Amino acid sequence: MIRITELRLPLNHAEDELRPAIVQRLGLKSSQLKAFHLFKRSHDARKKTAMMLIYTVDCEVEDEAAVLARFEGDTHVKPTPDTSYHFIGHAPLDFYNQGDKLRPVVIGFGPCGILAALILAQMGLRPIVLERGKQVRERTKDTWDLWRKQNLHPESNVQFGEGGAGTFSDGKLYSQISDPRFLTRKVLTEFVKAGAPEEILYVSKPHIGTFRLVSMVIKIRAEIEALGGEIRFQQKVSDLLIEPGQDGQRHVRGVVLESGEQIRADQVVLALGHSARDTFQMLHERGVYMEAKPFSIGYRIEHPQSLIDKARFGPNAGNALLGAADYKLVHHAKNGRSVYSFCMCPGGTVVAATSEPNRVVTNGMSQYSRNERNANAGIVVGISPQDYRQDGLSEGPVNPLDGMAFQRIWESRAYELGGGGYIAPGSLVGDFIKRQVSSEFGSVMPSYKPGVHLTNLQEKGRGSLPDYCLDAIREALPAFGRQIRGFDMHDAVLTGVETRTSSPLRVTRGRDYQSLNVRGLYPAGEGAGYAGGIMSAGVDGIEVAEALAKELMGV
Repeated sequence: MIRITELRLPLNHAEDELRPAIVQRLGLKSSQLKAFHLFKRSHDARKKTAMMLIYTVDCEVEDEAAVLARFEGDTHVKPTPDTSYHFIGHAPLDFYNQGDKLRPVVIGFGPCGILAALILAQMGLRPIVLERGKQVRERTKDTWDLWRKQNLHPESNVQFGEGGAGTFSDGKLYSQISDPRFLTRKVLTEFVKAGAPEEILYVSKPHIGTFRLVSMVIKIRAEIEALGGEIRFQQKVSDLLIEPGQDGQRHVRGVVLESGEQIRADQVVLALGHSARDTFQMLHERGVYMEAKPFSIGYRIEHPQSLIDKARFGPNAGNALLGAADYKLVHHAKNGRSVYSFCMCPGGTVVAATSEPNRVVTNGMSQYSRNERNANAGIVVGISPQDYRQDGLSEGPVNPLDGMAFQRIWESRAYELGGGGYIAPGSLVGDFIKRQVSSEFGSVMPSYKPGVHLTNLQEKGRGSLPDYCLDAIREALPAFGRQIRGFDMHDAVLTGVETRTSSPLRVTRGRDYQSLNVRGLYPAGEGAGYAGGIMSAGVDGIEVAEALAKELMGV
C-alpha cells in the first residue's frame, strides 16, 4: 500500500471529495485507485476563516511500484509502514509445568497495569493482577458518594480502583512520546476491540470519556480472564518478599497482601498510580531504589467552553468535525518559574480527586460528548525536589518521600480553606490577579462537587500555594489572556488545589526495565515516574510486559 500524508482539503468539503483528491495527488485515473483507508485526520486552525482538514490515507493502487517510483523523493508519498503489533513470543500450553516457573504478578489495574496484564495474557503467561480498589462499577458509586454526599472511600475513589485515575479523566488518547514501534496503535486497537469508537484510530486527538471507559475496562478484564489471567480486587499489597540470590543481588520472590496472604512470584510489575503513597513508603522501607523528581502544583481554571471555541476556531466554532476546542499554554515567569496548562478538559467538569481524609485535590474530567458548559484545565507551576525538601538543607540528595509530604501540606491547607466537607477553596480570576477576595460568582459557575467556597487563596502565611507559585500564576493569567482572548476574564473561576499532576518520585529502573537494585521487580507507568496519561502509561505497560516475558520465557 501507499501512504499519502499532508493531503489538505477545506474544512467543509463534501464527503465524496476525498477520493478525487487522492486520484489527483497521485496522478491516477479513478479506476486505478482500488481502495483507500483513512489513517489520520487533523486540522489546521491558523487561518480561522479558511481552516483546512489534513489527511493521512493509505491507498491500494494498480502497479504500486510504478507509482512509488514516480514519487521517489517526495516525503509525503511513501510505502505504508507496518503498524501492526508483533508479539515477542508465546508460551506453550504446558509452560508452567516445565521446571519451577511462577506466574507473574501485576500490582495495579490502571492503564499501565491493564495493558501489561493484557499483553502477558495474550502471550499465554496468565498474570495475577492485584488491585487495591474495587471493580469499576462499584468504584463509580463510591466516587459519586464523595461528590454528592461528601463521603470519602479511601480505597475506592478517583485514584484507586479498576481503570485507575484514567477512568475519571477526559479519556485523552494521545501523547508526545516517541513511538517508533507504533505501540500507541496497539493500545488504540485494543480499545476499539473493547468498544471504543473507531474514530480514535484516525482523529488527531482521540478521546473516549469516562462513561465509555467504564464499559471498555470491563471488556478488557474479561479478555484477560478468558486467556487465563486472574484479577483480584480489594487486594492491597502491604509488603514485598525480597531475598538474596546466588548472584549476590536481591531478588523479588513474591508479595504479601494486607490480609497476610503471600503470593510467590519471581516477576512483579509495579503498575502503581501516582497516589499510592503507602506503597511508596513500604518500597522505601524495603530499600527499593527510588529518587525524588520534579512535578507541578496549581489550580483548576474554568471558562465558558464557548469562549475557548470562539478564540480557537473563530467563525468555525461549533463545527461537528472540530468538536469542543482545547488549548495548550506556557508562560515563563519573571521569578524563573514555568506556568503551563495541564490536562485540559473541553466541555468537562472539575472533580474531587482526593484519596486521603481531610484533604482536597482537584482534577478534570470530560464525557465523550464534551458538551458541558465549562472548559477546565490545570494551571500549574513546575517545582523541583529542592523546592519541597523537608530537611532544610540547600544541597545533597532529597528524600524521595518528601514530595508526598509537600503535596499533603497543600491538600490539607485546601481542605481547611474550603471549610471542611471536601469543599474546595476558590477565587474569581480577576480578584486573584488583584489580590482581592471574591464575594460572589459571576457568569461562570464552578462545576466542582461537593462545592466551591470563595475565599482568600493568597493570604500571607496561610496561602493555598507557596508564594512563588502564587506570583507566577498571577503573572501568567494576563499573559494567557493575550494568547486566548478572554482567558483572564474577571469571573473565570480558579479552584484549588491541583497537586497530583504526576508522581513526586521515580522508582528507577535500568534498560532491562527492572529495578536498579531488586531483580524481578518492574517499576512501570505513571506512579513509578515513567508515564503521564493513559496512552504513555499503556505503552509503558506493553514495553514492561515484553521485558518481563523475555526474562521469563528466555527469548
